[in-house]
Amino acid sequence: MLLNQTAVYGLRAMATLTSLAPGESINVIALSERTGVPQQYLSKVMRKLVVARLVRSQRGHGGGFALMKAPRQIRLIDVLRAIDLDLDGGCAFGFAACDPTNPCTLHPIWSKMQECIQEWAGDSTLADLGPGPTTPRTRKAP
Repeated sequence: MLLNQTAVYGLRAMATLTSLAPGESINVIALSERTGVPQQYLSKVMRKLVVARLVRSQRGHGGGFALMKAPRQIRLIDVLRAIDLDLDGGCAFGFAACDPTNPCTLHPIWSKMQECIQEWAGDSTLADLGPGPTTPRTRKAP
């Protein structure tokens, strides 16, 4: 997997919020059911998105989560940074000093992959998401 589990969960949550009607919000229980993310884990992810001002949260009856901005104004890189995903990634071997002048064996292809991910995340917004279900499908046994 290219992204860690927290990043995938954050993107699932944001995709689900994008599918809501204008003015609609969703509580953490329903959001957990729709995304297939455990409720406690999701609460932590959502808190980070609220702090980053990508999502608004309202407590109480009729409260819940909703996007703070229009989907076209929220880049995927903003979501990933909000949940503390390091897109720079560092060295594939974990070397502290790994750069074009002092590369590890994987540096040329690793840095190219990192550039592609950063470009994808920087150029893509929530508005680029396609239609489709936001509730994970259960897998059928082979």
